[in-house]
Amino acid sequence: MRVVVTGTPGTGKTTATARAADQLDQSVIHLNQLVKDEGLWTERDEERDTLVVDIDGARDHLGDWDGILESHLAHHFEADRVVVLRCRPDLLEERLIERGESEAKARENRESEALDVILGEAVEFHGEDSVYEVDTTDRDPDDVADELVAIVEGEREPSAGTVDFLEYL
Repeated sequence: MRVVVTGTPGTGKTTATARAADQLDQSVIHLNQLVKDEGLWTERDEERDTLVVDIDGARDHLGDWDGILESHLAHHFEADRVVVLRCRPDLLEERLIERGESEAKARENRESEALDVILGEAVEFHGEDSVYEVDTTDRDPDDVADELVAIVEGEREPSAGTVDFLEYL
């Protein structure tokens, strides 16, 4: 089974997937690290201080993968289930600033989260029946990991569109 865990930076993807993988005895592919390690990018966006990922190159590199793929771009890959981690935008912005992101980048991600950008892309690419939203706001990482395990094991129904942060715009 192929499960992607995606969401705006700062929603808890890396921590939750690592803990869920331990419970499931599965590996996690951390796409952002893979992109850096394997040179799967086309250019550096200096203004945003980020790499522009070569999605097609990354797809080719992964081939017929299985397990858990984690990244804010993971929803661009074929999968059986798509988990979109969400976080209240004001808390998300605070987390990003605490980990050293610029105020401009943190604000951009806050707005993206409020506008459901990644959720919209995930639903557009995979359809509502494959997308699961998990609100990580004020939740313990182990609790989020348990939620991921339930999704992987088919114990939870798809839930696209259940989280609403528009009031944070």
